[in-house]
Amino acid sequence: MLERLELEAFLTLAEELHFGRTAARLHVTTSRISQTIGRLERRLGTRLFTRTSRSVALTGVGERLRDDLLPAYEQIGLGLARAVAAGRGGRIEGLVRVGWSAPWCGDLVARAARLFLARHPGCEVELREVQLRDLLGGLRAGTVDVQLAEFPVDEPDITTGRLVFAEPRALMVPVDHPFAGRGSVSVEDLADTPLVTLADARAPRPWMDRHFPRRTPAGRPVPQGPATHSWQEVLVHVAAGAGVGTAAARAEPFHGRPGLAFVPFRDAPTVDYGLMWPAGRRNPLVRPYLDTLDELAPPEPGHSREETAGGG
Repeated sequence: MLERLELEAFLTLAEELHFGRTAARLHVTTSRISQTIGRLERRLGTRLFTRTSRSVALTGVGERLRDDLLPAYEQIGLGLARAVAAGRGGRIEGLVRVGWSAPWCGDLVARAARLFLARHPGCEVELREVQLRDLLGGLRAGTVDVQLAEFPVDEPDITTGRLVFAEPRALMVPVDHPFAGRGSVSVEDLADTPLVTLADARAPRPWMDRHFPRRTPAGRPVPQGPATHSWQEVLVHVAAGAGVGTAAARAEPFHGRPGLAFVPFRDAPTVDYGLMWPAGRRNPLVRPYLDTLDELAPPEPGHSREETAGGG
């Protein structure tokens, strides 16, 4: 059985990947965290972290242990919150901060927030727009507890949940671009026109390759257009004729403007939007908020509502 400090030290270090920050969060010394983790590893007979003078990383066993322990730990936190709530007449109190990227993601998280607050009037929900240049920054900085944004994300410190939206992809082009009159375009067509990109993006490389590719599936280089700092800048550069951009086809009624045309791809992967939260963050309100959101969200693409709920 894990001691409380062992459990908290392990899960916090699994999130922070830094002994000093872990010690500061748990209000103990760095040496005590090191001793606690070392004792736990000896008890288990295996390494949970690899350590160098410059970095700390989870081993494969450590990742599995984190994934196994964290849901139970979060459930304990929620149980304690509910016990406190019972003493206050059934009111759960606290703040949950929810991020969103695309407008349809914002619409869903806002509707979920209204329903959540109606059920838990002692709580607060903050909604924050996720900036594409720093997709995971809010989660890592602790200013966002959970977010609905573009996949793919496969990072050791981020837990991903269900796929919520899978939207057909389109190419945004200036209205006088040769592609504007086509009924559809191919991903290979990206090799024949500059693609507006993101400047200094801190998104994972697979994410950048999916949404701002440097090569086509056949390996042809994609000319790189202006490097932008926000989605609005992407739209402005495309409308001005400086390049093209990829987006969900669903974006057209939200972001359509004079000078801009949306042409559907016939062979591109969908733009996928899913839930994600820090692997070690333990805000007990995240789970009840996600339960509320799941009631309002469409069935996971490719599944019926009953299958999504576990009935198929």
